[in-house]
Amino acid sequence: MSSTSNDVPNVITSMGGVVDVASLDVDDDDVDDGVNRPPLPPRAGAIMKMLPPDTWAVSTPVSLAYFAIDVTSVIIATSALRAVVSSDVYDSLPSVGRIGLVLPLQVLAGFAMWCTWCIGHDAGHGTVSKSRKYGDVINRLVGEVCHSAICLTPFVPWRLSHRKHHLNHNHLERDYSHQWYIREDSHDLHPLIRLAHATRMIFLPFLYFFYLVAGVPDGGHVLFYGRMWDGHGVKEKINASMSVFVSIFTSGYLWHVMGTHDFVVVCMIPWLVMSFWLFMVTYLQHHSSDGRLYTDDTFTFERGAFETVDRDYGKWVNRLSHHMMDGHVVHHLFFTKVPHYKLEGATLALREGMKELGLEGMYKSVNTPDYSQEIVRQFHDNWFFIDEDRVVR
Repeated sequence: MSSTSNDVPNVITSMGGVVDVASLDVDDDDVDDGVNRPPLPPRAGAIMKMLPPDTWAVSTPVSLAYFAIDVTSVIIATSALRAVVSSDVYDSLPSVGRIGLVLPLQVLAGFAMWCTWCIGHDAGHGTVSKSRKYGDVINRLVGEVCHSAICLTPFVPWRLSHRKHHLNHNHLERDYSHQWYIREDSHDLHPLIRLAHATRMIFLPFLYFFYLVAGVPDGGHVLFYGRMWDGHGVKEKINASMSVFVSIFTSGYLWHVMGTHDFVVVCMIPWLVMSFWLFMVTYLQHHSSDGRLYTDDTFTFERGAFETVDRDYGKWVNRLSHHMMDGHVVHHLFFTKVPHYKLEGATLALREGMKELGLEGMYKSVNTPDYSQEIVRQFHDNWFFIDEDRVVR
């Protein structure tokens, strides 16, 4: 497929420069000379040629249709939950009976919120709309509704830290969203880090809250401090404050209208379900038994992207989650160009293309139907540790 500079993303090289991936190609001799260093993946420009031409076709109407469906699903689920909580039947039940009555709806509402979060994720990457005239406005509005309002995730601060995660994925020191620790050095960690490891299973359901509010590990998404804000000025922080205002206003208004009990039952417990889905999916697609980390001397954008893991949670979970799990390698390779509804076809083409090059082992895919058990096992056994021999220096 032929490409122009408008069709492809720019990427950050290991030296921090910006390059047009259309100018890059595969080099059969492009293998590191260092001991135990894996071969370099194909360059992004060569990978583009493996994918169908319509991979890059972003349709604003299609994107907005998905947006409308998911937002409607959240409204229906939470409205049904509120109706149950407000009913005489609910009031007449003991505490255990109340929990049993509302729990299925809370799980459903939380999953609907997670699916809506995935649409906001597309908005953060600018793949809801590529309209020259209205694209920025559409992406911003969709992101504010999906993330700031519904998922209480301030959109602009999240967009900032998430982009930095993409540009530095699986770099030992520069990765965002995941703070890596060498397992062999665990005895030298700060006492608070050791405490976090010791209590990891207790706080597992609440880690997304700590990530947003406490700013662990990247910096605050509500209060602007930490490394994610380094180099960003007052104008950018004012812009980000608008998203924070939407989240605080939405939660404050609902709390005022519903009262504490109904707000917790109808909004916050589904939010915890959503945040558990988010943490589970994010953790599992960025952690694997054969995963590697890279340093300044060995990191490239493509290497980081191919450390992502595609995971199959089951046909309908994958689809309802907009292929966030089973299309994540392609997403990391072309995160500003491929909308969620093109990920499935692009992933099939990528797998075939890598197979033709004899590099199918470089693409990571894991069947994970027991995802809720897998996150517990992986997080308990590995947390954010990686073995020294998995760091390519």
